[in-house]
Amino acid sequence: MIPRIPHNDFGVLAPPALGAWEPALTVTVVIPAHERQETLDLTLAALAAQSYPKHLLDVIVVDDGSVTPLRLPDLVPAKTKLISSPPGGWGRAWAVQAGLDAATGEVVFVLDADMVPHRRHVEAQLRWHHLAPYVVALGWIDFTAPGAFPSPEQVRAAVESGAEDALFPLSAHRHDWAEKIIHDYDGLRSAPNSLATRIHVGATVSYPAALLRSIGGMDTALVLAEDTELGYRLTQAGAVFVPDPESRAWHIGLPTAMRDFAALKRYNDPYVADRVPYRRYLRTDSGRQWRVQYVDATVPSGSYEDVRATVDALLASSIPDVGVTIIGPWQSLTGDRRSPLQDPDLDLRLVHATFEHDPRVSLAASPAVTGAPFRLQVPAGWVASEDTLERLVAYMEEQDSGRLYIALEETAEGVTVARLDRTAALSRSALVVTGDDDEDDLIDALFGVEWVDGETWGFKRRPAVYPPRRKPVSPVAKLTAAYEKEIALYRKRVAALRVEIGHLKREAGKNGRDAARWREKAEDWRREAVRLAREQNRTVLRRAVRRVRNLAFPDA
Repeated sequence: MIPRIPHNDFGVLAPPALGAWEPALTVTVVIPAHERQETLDLTLAALAAQSYPKHLLDVIVVDDGSVTPLRLPDLVPAKTKLISSPPGGWGRAWAVQAGLDAATGEVVFVLDADMVPHRRHVEAQLRWHHLAPYVVALGWIDFTAPGAFPSPEQVRAAVESGAEDALFPLSAHRHDWAEKIIHDYDGLRSAPNSLATRIHVGATVSYPAALLRSIGGMDTALVLAEDTELGYRLTQAGAVFVPDPESRAWHIGLPTAMRDFAALKRYNDPYVADRVPYRRYLRTDSGRQWRVQYVDATVPSGSYEDVRATVDALLASSIPDVGVTIIGPWQSLTGDRRSPLQDPDLDLRLVHATFEHDPRVSLAASPAVTGAPFRLQVPAGWVASEDTLERLVAYMEEQDSGRLYIALEETAEGVTVARLDRTAALSRSALVVTGDDDEDDLIDALFGVEWVDGETWGFKRRPAVYPPRRKPVSPVAKLTAAYEKEIALYRKRVAALRVEIGHLKREAGKNGRDAARWREKAEDWRREAVRLAREQNRTVLRRAVRRVRNLAFPDA
């Protein structure tokens, strides 16, 4: 039976001690390389001295268009081959994909050509893959300080003897951000689902080959940030991330992210924003659309008014990256002659006409598998308030839950519900399910299932008349309304001053000695109130006139 890991808590697994177990899985180490012959020689020398059984390990070096073609040195693992990236692309993701396509191992281990692994580096990661087929294992990286390189022979000897720590001078720099996340969340075991993916760094990482291929492998359109994007898709596929401090390796020098972080971030942000909806801070521009939605909603076909009300409300959500799929028998809509008003498919046809050309709406016969981290199912005729989805998703993130049932209405026939699912929870359950499992019980065990009240979260039935007939508000009318609102505020302030005047007058009547003084003060308050009202009214009026003039005569 496949182990069932809740959330990212791989603590339910019991990995064997290094050197005290018998490996069985085959592994292909893929090394993408562009130039870097000198460091590649060291990487291969260290791999030649790994503790993992040699007959279970093979290596594929992928030359990604080096000006001087790479060659295999003398010190390499027994089963090592060198291939070139195929034509049609370039970059690390392209090279890794070429290696994945050629790999025969049950596990694919990606290692950069500037990494020098310790003796048990591969073994430490592979022991996790023997426990569960959806684990992504990551190595622990030490960065080298500037200094002369050892020879491949020195590397091989040091790795074989366990003296790897003395190979290089240690840099003070570390992956501080990743190590802090790992430390703060109990080795990543208590990390929320959307956070665990962040520590996926591609310099040393191993994947179940079947899992990696099931999600399409690498995004070869990316030149940088490919590990960030891949980590996101692995999360949606149900992966568990295991950083193993015993899988140590040297990184020769500092990576680009440490040498020029600002330039790298400037380059990566547009690509990451389009593909990784977890990065909410990159999606703050209103009116934008994105390649991967944050929430994918499914609405079944029904009456025209019901479907339109539900879909319109979802598209008006305060979350901008929402996509909607309307499920219906669209293939039945033919162009044959018919009575337009007596058409038995009239409602379906009207829905089709309403949303056919909306890029955020899909018309399909069944729900599609998408890359969104959250999936909503809601019956037609129920309308969500503007912030309903945002609050529901935030609640699920806070609880790190897998499924949320939203009770909309209870009748004699039963309870009408909407449902919000975490894609990772659905994928994880599909990886471990057996024929005896109830889906709700399984998702509850893995991520948690909860019921909430729909009305409390902003769901209600559609208005009696839908769509509403409203005239568009003109810009002048909007400015007039704003002006009237400001005038109302000033009038409120004037009214408050008049109340204060009345209070002062009453106080003056109670004390004859101070009557004159109070009357004088009250008169000052009255004059100030009149002056304030006139001045503010003029200011607001001038502002409104200026806005209207600019709107009507923009080139004046």
